[in-house]
Amino acid sequence: MDSTTALLVIAVVVAAGLLAVALALLVRLVRARRTLLRAGLPTGPRWVFWGAVAYLLLPTDLLPDPVYLDDIAVLLLALRSLRAARPLPPGPTGP
Repeated sequence: MDSTTALLVIAVVVAAGLLAVALALLVRLVRARRTLLRAGLPTGPRWVFWGAVAYLLLPTDLLPDPVYLDDIAVLLLALRSLRAARPLPPGPTGP
């Protein structure tokens, strides 16, 4: 196996790993939103969720598709936004 083939194999493995991370985050985002909706809790603006899903699926990206780092960042920001929309649990009352 020459060096070009080795680099190509490494690039494909890295791209597949990044795609797997992006898809895992998408599943996590969908589950988090579904759980929040079932519990009757706010999920924040709907456009954040659908925008993140569309950004992952659409072919137009900031970075070319074999590099899923921008997709991962968008999904992480959407997941963080969903989790931040949860109301805080009631704390202890003051004196």
